[in-house]
Amino acid sequence: MANVQWSLGGDLNVNRVGYGTMKLTGWPRGERPDRDTALAILRRAVELGVNHLDTSNYYARDGVAANELIRTALHPYPDNLVIVTKVGALVEGHDIGLPAAEHRGLTPDGLRRGVEANLRSLGVDRLDVVNLRLGDRGHTDAPLEAALETLMSLRAEGLVRHLGISNVSQSQVARARAVADIVCVQNLYNISARDDDPLVDICAQAGIAYVPFFPVGGFQPLTAEHLTTVAGRLGATVPQVALAWLLARSSNIVLIPGTSSLAHLEENIAAGQLRLTDDDLVQLNA
Repeated sequence: MANVQWSLGGDLNVNRVGYGTMKLTGWPRGERPDRDTALAILRRAVELGVNHLDTSNYYARDGVAANELIRTALHPYPDNLVIVTKVGALVEGHDIGLPAAEHRGLTPDGLRRGVEANLRSLGVDRLDVVNLRLGDRGHTDAPLEAALETLMSLRAEGLVRHLGISNVSQSQVARARAVADIVCVQNLYNISARDDDPLVDICAQAGIAYVPFFPVGGFQPLTAEHLTTVAGRLGATVPQVALAWLLARSSNIVLIPGTSSLAHLEENIAAGQLRLTDDDLVQLNA
């Protein structure tokens, strides 16, 4: 199958359909699976070929934490498993309830605490990729360069392998690339939310992975026309077509759909095998 992998930073080969762990915790809101189901989802994902997990230490609510679930389910980790995490204004899951002025995650000390918390909770000596997450709760124009310089110093210490950025504008991507080697950009993007079309192409030209969060809509249902028609014609589900559209959109798009259902996990991974015809794409892009 063509274009089944992407190389993060030139040395971490990931399959283009990965898995996002946020829904395993119900953070920041919503239902979550029971513990046994959450562990089974993680193990099944790896069995089905997923070697890219997206997580964060602050994906935690009411004692249920994504990193702890990953460690329990999969440690010692397969050699080819890439775990991508993130740091930002939030350090712990409950920080989301604090006023923005009380968030200290984007300070040098806060970023170090965030990285060390991820190392500790995942049980690793070095994080494969750390995304700097911006734009949360009043931190829309955070000190991007200073934060990246802190993360670069942590990388120099051997605690981080590669850096990415998340929830950023096109101009912030340009600023970040002037300071650091960026291997991935993680932003809101799906067939119904395409404001980042130019940024997808910029990243592709630069050899940077583009990782859309909420690839099948997240908390907002997909509204793109023709999804149901194409799905019916192909004998697929609407989320599968939405994921296949992303994979067809650009070879640098790497997916991390999250789910709390084993059945949906298998459907999402199967979307990697779904082939959209030129006519399908014309209809979906109309």
